[in-house]
Amino acid sequence: MYILRPFLSIRPSPSPVMIDAAHRQRLPLLVPSLLAAALLVAGCDRGSGGGPAQGPGAGAPPALPVTVIEMQPRQVPIVLEAVARAEGSREVEVRARVTGILEKQLFREGEPIRAGAPMYRIERAPFEIALSQARAALAQANSRAERARLEAARLEKLLADRAISQREYDDARSSLQQTQAALQAAQAGVREAELNLSYTTVDAPIAGIAGRALRSEGSLVTPAGDSSLLTTLTRTDPIWVRFSLSESEYGLLRGADERAVKVNLALPDGRDYQRDGRLNYTGSTVDPKLGTVQLRAEFANPSLQLLPGQYVKARVEVGRHEAFLVPQTAVVQTDRGRFVWVLDASNQAHLRAVQTGSWIGRDWVVDSGLQAGDRVAVDNLIRLRPGATVEPKSPPDARAGQEPQGGQGGAPAAGGSR
Repeated sequence: MYILRPFLSIRPSPSPVMIDAAHRQRLPLLVPSLLAAALLVAGCDRGSGGGPAQGPGAGAPPALPVTVIEMQPRQVPIVLEAVARAEGSREVEVRARVTGILEKQLFREGEPIRAGAPMYRIERAPFEIALSQARAALAQANSRAERARLEAARLEKLLADRAISQREYDDARSSLQQTQAALQAAQAGVREAELNLSYTTVDAPIAGIAGRALRSEGSLVTPAGDSSLLTTLTRTDPIWVRFSLSESEYGLLRGADERAVKVNLALPDGRDYQRDGRLNYTGSTVDPKLGTVQLRAEFANPSLQLLPGQYVKARVEVGRHEAFLVPQTAVVQTDRGRFVWVLDASNQAHLRAVQTGSWIGRDWVVDSGLQAGDRVAVDNLIRLRPGATVEPKSPPDARAGQEPQGGQGGAPAAGGSR
């Protein structure tokens, strides 16, 4: 009888050298696992109360460092701002005054032209001929008048000797008066022909900047209709700036001392125009549709920095009042209004609503909502929460303590909000 036994696979035991190599391969993987396990155990021990006891305030966050400024009232300017449009102080259309062919253009478009400088020349020959004819007619009229004068003088002597009748003498006197009237008409004809001839040279009526030429050389121009317009001249020094103010703003302007009113401009690129202006026109009526009053200011413009038609911001300083200045970065704007973070005696932050006015440089003018001595946070605002304890710091510079200068930076209408 045969007995079947299962086949057993007997594997040889690894040698010590092989065990050593395997351990060396697993060692880099084993060390991080052991470290992680040790940290987990330590954390569990602390969480289960195995560590030392902690105080009730140990988990409170540290005080947030915040730069603060102390509010003190200042004398700040009352500035009224409006969108304005520049225009030439004089704008003249240069037109042809006689009919003829435009022979020559004597200026360059867009360049300054002095008053009286020739700009165009119209064909002269027809007007020279007309002047010669008028002078010939004047000579004939002068001859007839002289003959009538001599005839009247001769008949006057005969009338004294009773050699002729009174009627003959009266006819001679009437003929003399008619010839003298014809002489005056001939003289006027010569003057008209001379004037028409002078119109063949079109001179600049004022000093200014020439516009685009509307008629080219060789065109037929006439004194009537659109063909008479040749170009335009605009005086840009001084230049005018026209703008409007609301009724309430105009009331502030009317109540101000005229000598204290200052006008300055902000250019489209944000820079201030370096020359102050003066009001030279104030409207006497209120626009019933817009509720505004028209005003105009005059500015020196020697370097043509301002161009007619350019839009700028006009700022009218009408006086000064007492208010607070807060950096623009310290004002929080929401759908409910404007707020600032104010620190109490225990250095805890609280939001406070404020009423803002105009801008002075980089600062808001705060008309209400603050009191003298209030401490306002100016940085780290995004990390502040109501009731949060902060560590106040002084500002790095003393800009907030400087006296504000009027006319710096953008400024919305005084008393309004932006």
